[in-house]
Amino acid sequence: MSANPELLALWARGWALTRGVPPPVWDKGGWRIEVGEPDQLRRYVHADADDAVARRAARIDRSDVLLKVCADAATTRALLPPGWSVRPPGFMMTLSGPMAVGPAQATGYTVALERRGPVLHCRLFAGNIETARGRVVVVDGVIAVYDRIAVDPGHRRRGLGRRVMRTLEREAGANQGVLVATVEGRALYASLGWALHSHYTTAVLDA
Repeated sequence: MSANPELLALWARGWALTRGVPPPVWDKGGWRIEVGEPDQLRRYVHADADDAVARRAARIDRSDVLLKVCADAATTRALLPPGWSVRPPGFMMTLSGPMAVGPAQATGYTVALERRGPVLHCRLFAGNIETARGRVVVVDGVIAVYDRIAVDPGHRRRGLGRRVMRTLEREAGANQGVLVATVEGRALYASLGWALHSHYTTAVLDA
């Protein structure tokens, strides 16, 4: 199950915008994003598990350069040389139309919205304590890219993630969406009407 290359390109652009890093650059079969973080110098994102992934892995010689492949772990691992590991699975998901209404949203929390350039940030507070957060950017006026949706452990299972997502959707004004979910987040997004588009595997050279 590979990703639609055009969709992946939009997601990569949106991801770079939400992280405040330079836009992705096409590089030998995948998108290169210069992240510049201590634990992640750059990442390469490929829409399919193909020979370009194998060639890329053979050229990477440091553990802070991540290889992202829109395929399951077993398919990706088969293309990697010795000395590589894969991280917990991810899932690229898409939304077509409004998010599902579902249960009542969490109450008793204050919502704070802040726009930083094209990126909209949403934070929820219990008193002065931040309990949940997320961000969204609309790419080309067409599709909303959601990123870093998180709820603090002590406030989970209260609908905060759902409230962040619905707030971002309303403020962004876009009903077409794409994101990459963790194992834990996938159930939340599925309950909101998101569908699996492709698996998303992260591979890294062992330090």
